[in-house]
Amino acid sequence: MRWIIGLLVLGAVAAGAIWGGTTWYSARENAGPKYRTVPVKRGTVVATISATGLVEPQELVDVGAQVAGQINSFGKDARGKPVDYNSPVEQDMILAEIDQSLYAADLASAQAQLAQDQAAIVRAQADLQQMQAKLNQAQRDWDRARKLGPGDALSQSAYDTYQANFETAQANVAVDQAAITQARATVDKDMATLNRAKQNIGYCTIRSPVKGVIIARRVNIGQTVVSSLNAPSLFLIAKDLTKMQLWVQVNEADIGSIHPGQPVTFTVDAFPGQAFHGTVARVRLDATMTQNVVTYTVEVDTDNADGKLLPYLTANAQFEVARHNGVWTVPNAALRWGPKPEMVAPDVRAAVEKHTALTLPATLPATTMAADDATPARLWYQDGEFLRPIPVTTGLTDGTVTEVTPQGSATLKEDMPIISGEVVDAAAPTESNPFTPRFGRH
Repeated sequence: MRWIIGLLVLGAVAAGAIWGGTTWYSARENAGPKYRTVPVKRGTVVATISATGLVEPQELVDVGAQVAGQINSFGKDARGKPVDYNSPVEQDMILAEIDQSLYAADLASAQAQLAQDQAAIVRAQADLQQMQAKLNQAQRDWDRARKLGPGDALSQSAYDTYQANFETAQANVAVDQAAITQARATVDKDMATLNRAKQNIGYCTIRSPVKGVIIARRVNIGQTVVSSLNAPSLFLIAKDLTKMQLWVQVNEADIGSIHPGQPVTFTVDAFPGQAFHGTVARVRLDATMTQNVVTYTVEVDTDNADGKLLPYLTANAQFEVARHNGVWTVPNAALRWGPKPEMVAPDVRAAVEKHTALTLPATLPATTMAADDATPARLWYQDGEFLRPIPVTTGLTDGTVTEVTPQGSATLKEDMPIISGEVVDAAAPTESNPFTPRFGRH
């Protein structure tokens, strides 16, 4: 009985070995490479240049103080609230008041000096009238003396005296006329000093030169501003926040592709996923160098009617260099991938190996390619158990997808599956013998 049971056990083991071996070899024969595929699509390819910059108001006005003094108070904004950050203001609206006591004293002194010098003119005019009267008397005496002449009726000394009195009176009149001219010049100087004092009083009231929104308030009540060669900045006003600019730093290698009117798309971290649009306004010529890298500032105008864009947000800009619509596009991974020789169909294997140089670099630059600069490449599709190439030339790329054009008689179809890589199946059977002992497992 025992030997019968032993025969049955041996038979079962043998049958299992035969079945397991058959399954293993069958799995080895049926196991083939699996591929990742991507579809060919008709679409639009846009080549861009990337750069970063800041969102800036199109026109900023820096309001300063032309006199020194202590800030006494702030004015009221368009909403009736004290002037502060984000306050809307109208043109000529009072922003702040500076203590004007010193300038009021200067004004009073200038007014007093003017009155004094105006009185000096009146006195000089009276002196002139007096000297004119003396001149008239001396003129009459001299006329009579000349008629008589020196002789028995008029001594020589008396004659000379009349002549001297007349000439002295003439000189005195000239002196008084000069005094009046000098007094009038002094009054003109006093008027200038008075006007300056009045102007300084006016400067104590800081007014908004434009209609806009206050971006920054740089003083507080009680703070003393000191005016020297440069007027201290008190307020920064943006004239119109519905129109903004990007100041983008563009590398010198890319600046040749930037021109006014060029479309720009940009994003800001404050609104992820939302794209904003603008156009290049101008390229500034004052380049800057940082760590031996030369960059140019490019101004990009953009509409901000909805008020989402805030001043000084960081922007990631894409300058549109070229756009091709309705072209065949494939992901760049499909252009970079190539099969092993044994994967290629036998009838084209020799031709493929002969032209193995037709491959793209590992990284495709997102720049414009002219027609005569098109790069030959291959796409691959599965035909049964082998792969076949599709010769193409590459065109424009955006760094993710690339424009391709079939060469010769090759054709592409919408959604045609193109191989972009080989799938490594972790569950696929390995080439180990099922009867090999497995160590470390129970």
